[in-house]
Amino acid sequence: MIANKIKILRENKGLSQKALADKLGITRSSVNAWEQGISVPSTQYIVELANLFEVSTDYLLNFKNDNAINIEGLNDKEVKLVL
Repeated sequence: MIANKIKILRENKGLSQKALADKLGITRSSVNAWEQGISVPSTQYIVELANLFEVSTDYLLNFKNDNAINIEGLNDKEVKLVL
């Protein structure tokens, strides 16, 4: 859940809620609401958080990038079409 990730990443950076809020130009109560799961950051802040914490937006949003296409049984022409 994004709430837990924000809190863990913030603490790992040694930032208080107020310090994170100041970096983002928002209120401490907004950061607290994110961490409590009361609200979620807008897309703008998800991008800013990812940049600040040096993680991907996919990581923050808990998306897994493990999609793959099985090309087993395809001939060379079919593989080239897939690629």
